[in-house]
Amino acid sequence: MSNFDLIIKLGNKVLEGGEISREEASKLAEVEDKDVPFLLAMADKIRQQFVGDDVDLCAIVNGRSGMCSENCRFCAQSAHHKASIQIYPLLSEDELVAAARQAEAGGALRFSIVTSGRGVDGDKDFPKIVSALERIKKETNLMVCASLGTLTLERAKALKAAGVNRYHHNVESSRNFYAEVCTTHTYDDRAETIGIAHEAGLEICSGGIIGLGESMEDRLDMAFELKKFGVHSVPLNVLTPIKGTAMAEQPSVPPREILKTFALFRFIMPERGIRTAGGREVNLRDLQSISLMGGINGMMIGGYLTTGGRSSDMDVAMVKDLGLRPLSAKDTKQD
Repeated sequence: MSNFDLIIKLGNKVLEGGEISREEASKLAEVEDKDVPFLLAMADKIRQQFVGDDVDLCAIVNGRSGMCSENCRFCAQSAHHKASIQIYPLLSEDELVAAARQAEAGGALRFSIVTSGRGVDGDKDFPKIVSALERIKKETNLMVCASLGTLTLERAKALKAAGVNRYHHNVESSRNFYAEVCTTHTYDDRAETIGIAHEAGLEICSGGIIGLGESMEDRLDMAFELKKFGVHSVPLNVLTPIKGTAMAEQPSVPPREILKTFALFRFIMPERGIRTAGGREVNLRDLQSISLMGGINGMMIGGYLTTGGRSSDMDVAMVKDLGLRPLSAKDTKQD
């Protein structure tokens, strides 16, 4: 069977309500570069049918930076590394709310406070974070998210009560590859947090990073794991190597391979939100818009934790130029 016939066959299977198997996903991953445009076109057809033309725009603030106890090899905020970044305690409540208002003005639909550190258990800043989240919920039209590391059920319920809609906690890579990413906690620790967030009634935002040295098979494993976890949104970062981290010399992933990976995630999870996140500007460069024509239906805008992005206006314009509809806070009425 030709690559073209395989793409059409499996694409139609998904469009008709079926699911591709792990074996079929591997066959799609073997599609040659010259046929990747066909793969992207079919992924876009799947995107159109299952999630429509709305593009979900989110933004974050690095609420507390650096000195993290965990040794994630890609992360500039780890205390195990010597990256040159800003290190600071939790921003004031007013600063966190101001960041949310800026994100809303820039066109975001969702906004998340992100903090460095292992998790919320024993975190003395937690009450301050909850207070800031409550104000953001009250004073903006944003959908409120949080990314605070590992959870306890009690604190997950406190976030839910504060108005948090969605909790972010990446699995980063496949279960098999995870030990190459971090050794101070396990993949199962991350899976447990996802389960706790689910139990508390929070939606789940969980994805990973492309370019850590993993294989395409690892990426497929990650996609099927996330599908099994029932996540609602899948942010896909692409590694931007940062000097001073353990992955400072990691080679970059070719743009076409990145786009292929995005498309495969859409085949595997046709009904889920799949968004580009950190590293798209650096790694996709002039091909950023193609991701939105190859299965992606969301973007993180306005910059990341320790690396910058580009102006929100440019991203909103890109979405509109493609004939898609950027979703912002003004499009969603809060309860």
